Amino acid sequence: MLLLSLAIIALAVALIALAMIILFKSNYANELSAQLQQFKDSAEQINILRSEVQELRTGLLSIGKRVLEVEQQNEDLIQQQAAQKYDDPDARIYSRAVKMVELGADLDEVIRECELPRAEAELLFSLHKQKGA
Repeated sequence: MLLLSLAIIALAVALIALAMIILFKSNYANELSAQLQQFKDSAEQINILRSEVQELRTGLLSIGKRVLEVEQQNEDLIQQQAAQKYDDPDARIYSRAVKMVELGADLDEVIRECELPRAEAELLFSLHKQKGA
């Protein structure tokens, strides 16, 4: 009888141990499944972010290219403007007169050197004073 009692106790302990192992394994499987799902979600988010970064790169390259084009157009316009400034003889006279005014020449000197009418020279002086103010 004692042997039977011990066998029943041993069997009960074994069943409890087996139940605990199954429970632990089930919890571990659930936890592992949750971590796997989290990993899949993270991988999907990474792919979305990679796609967005690629779109941003493409946009930045396009913007950079456009900026370079605009800078080149600006440079071309500056060169054209400078060329036109010296192509027109009247423009050269006025450019010289403005430069003289900026350097501090007096009214009579500008009239004499640039051969400008007094009214035009006075207008240049008046405009220059407005810029300086």
